[in-house]
Parts: sequence; C-alpha cells; structure tokens
Amino acid sequence: MTHTRVTPAPGSLKRHQTRTAYTFLALPLVFFLIVRFLPTFLALRMSLFDWNILKEQQPFVGLDNYRELFQDAKFGQALKNTALYTLIGVPAQIALGLGIALLLSRITALRGLYRAIYFAPYVTPIVAAAWVWQWLFSPQFGPINTILDALGLPPQPFLTSTGQALPTTAALVVWQNLGFQVVLFLAGLAAIPRTYYEAAEIDGASGWQAFKGITWPLLNPTIVFSVVTGTIAYLQLFTQVVNLNFTDQGGPLGSTLTVALYIYQMAFGRFSMGYASAITVVLFGIILLITVFQLKFLTRRYDA
Repeated sequence: MTHTRVTPAPGSLKRHQTRTAYTFLALPLVFFLIVRFLPTFLALRMSLFDWNILKEQQPFVGLDNYRELFQDAKFGQALKNTALYTLIGVPAQIALGLGIALLLSRITALRGLYRAIYFAPYVTPIVAAAWVWQWLFSPQFGPINTILDALGLPPQPFLTSTGQALPTTAALVVWQNLGFQVVLFLAGLAAIPRTYYEAAEIDGASGWQAFKGITWPLLNPTIVFSVVTGTIAYLQLFTQVVNLNFTDQGGPLGSTLTVALYIYQMAFGRFSMGYASAITVVLFGIILLITVFQLKFLTRRYDA
C-alpha cells in the first residue's frame, strides 16, 4: 500500500503564516491599546468636565479647562521651565555623550571598566541620586561649597536660588543620562565601517574632516534617536525635580516647576482631575508635534 504525501498549496501556507503572525501581534497590540490609548482617551474625556473627587457632581464644562489653562500664569512658568530643561539638557548630554564615546572608542586598556563607570549613574535609583545631589549642593554643609571656600571663592546658593536651581537640576539629569548616551553612541560608532576612515586617511583627510564627512553623517540615525528620546524625557521631567528639593517641590518660587509636576500638584494636591487632564492633553500634543517635527527635519539619508 502506498502513502501519498499531501503538500499544502503555497497560497494556503502563506495565509496560515499570515494569520499566525497577526495572532501573535494582536496580543501586544491589545496590551498597548489598553495601557496607552485608553488612558489618553479617558484623560481627553475627563478634561471636558469639572472633575473633582471631593465634589459629588462632575459637571460638563466643555473647553473651560483649556481656557483657564492658557490664562494660568503658573502653567506658563512650568511650560517655560520645561522648555529650558530641554534646551539645556538635550544638547549637553548629546555633546558630552558623543565626545566621551569618541574617546572611549580609541582606547583598548580597561575599556570595559570605563564604560561601566560612565553607565553606573544611569542604573542608579533616581531618588537616591537626587538626595545625594541635594547634599552635595547644600548651601550650609555641602562639599561643593566647601571646595569653593577652600579655593577662595564665595559660596553659592545653588538649589535655594531662583537663578541657579534649574541649571543645577538639569545638571543632575544630564549626569544621570550620560551613561546611556555614551553606550548609544559607542554602538553607533561601532557600526561605521573602518574602511571609510582608512580611505579618508589615504586621501590625507584630517581628524576633523573625517568626523565631519564620515562620523557625523553616518551617526544621523543615532543622533535622531537620542534627540527624540531625550526631548520626550525632558518634557516629562518629574522625579528629579520632586526629590532634589523635596521640601519645596518646584521651588524656589516655582523656578524648577515642570509641566509634569504641575499636573501632579493639580491632580493630587487640589484634586482637580479635570484641569490636570487638560494639562496632560496639552503636554501630549506638544510632545507629539515636537517629535513629528524632529523626525521630519532631522532625519537624513546618506549613501553608505
């Protein structure tokens, strides 16, 4: 008795593979929709109500929360501070990360140790790091002012100064994110073929010319990724600000207040969930627009 082996038709097999792929993709997609899009939709809906958990009624107010928002001086200050954090932090961490990565890519001895040292702050708990920095920059007994005094320089108020608190906080965030930037740029540099540099060296190109003509253009995907993720992180800055000046969150005099912290204060300080939701929707829109702009105008295509 002979047995005939049945071979499925190519079209049937392809449809089966497609259904299987979509089945496996559906699970994370549903999870993403529940975790991301559902809260966004609920926040948008809540922003149209005078939603206060201390009140029995939650009346529909339409766009009143948004009208109040754009007349709120404190929100304007938080938005300005958030923009300053972003403008200071993103360029600083990219420049330092790329510079350190270029140096580390040239050494062979103890390379792993140096990478671990630079990456350590990134895996350090943010709360612990913020409290250590609070001690370092304490005007009364901080080591930084002790060093300044030993050098004959006047002590600085740092976190108690409206002019110095924001740059000091931004420095903490840059220091903490620097290790990630270094690892990111090291990976980008490793992906550039060495033959390009060898050809440039044969042609007599200087180090700066090689960086400008080879390294910088071919690092574009890495740079775009760093700019986009860094900008999003700074626009959502919260934990460092809260813990660096725990007794006066967002202070002094609102000089370190961020939009994310203001949302928290409105939602869990005043229980104005509707107003906090309106701020959340506006922040989401700002992040979305900036991200689209960055992806459109920063992305470049280079022929390898």
